[in-house]
Amino acid sequence: MMTRRLIQLFAGLLLYGFSMALLVEAGLGLDPWDVLHQGIAERAGLSIGTIVILVGVVVLLLWIPLRQRPGVGTIANALLVGLAADASIWLLPSPDPLAVQIVFLVSGVVLNAVATAAYIGARLGPGPRDGLMTGLVQRTGRSVRVVRTSIEVTVLATGWLLGGTVGAGTVVYALAIGPLVHLLLPRLQVREPVRVAAATAAT
Repeated sequence: MMTRRLIQLFAGLLLYGFSMALLVEAGLGLDPWDVLHQGIAERAGLSIGTIVILVGVVVLLLWIPLRQRPGVGTIANALLVGLAADASIWLLPSPDPLAVQIVFLVSGVVLNAVATAAYIGARLGPGPRDGLMTGLVQRTGRSVRVVRTSIEVTVLATGWLLGGTVGAGTVVYALAIGPLVHLLLPRLQVREPVRVAAATAAT
């Protein structure tokens, strides 16, 4: 079971980096966190994958006062997504026709949803940014909706001011990612094996 969970975790994180690269190359708008990553990358003169890793480390430091505990998946997320994104951006062509940009955008959103459901479904720890959200929910008593919206509006606005790409893709991602992950997560959720002995004792 653990082997399957680790394989699913790493496959999901690598796919997440690839999907992120598709959205970057599409050039039609990114999700809020990646708008921030791209904006910082342009100002700092570093690759977007490097910024993804550095921001992940900073966000993990914010877990300390929130008393959040990272898992294997948390650390892997902080490192692998950025590396996979940089490698994929280097390999992918930059699409010129709008039709190809749209294909990149749609593919990126769908694959991002698959990747998110895969690494969350492995149940080996949330990503740094997801853990920040859940930690703030626990500490403030606010709803997930309020906390998540506040975080994403903040990072989106900051990233846009720094030069990150906001566009139609940003809206498509915002509208589609939740329903897609909701649909896919039950299919990729790793469930605990049924304990025969416990079941027998219960009967």
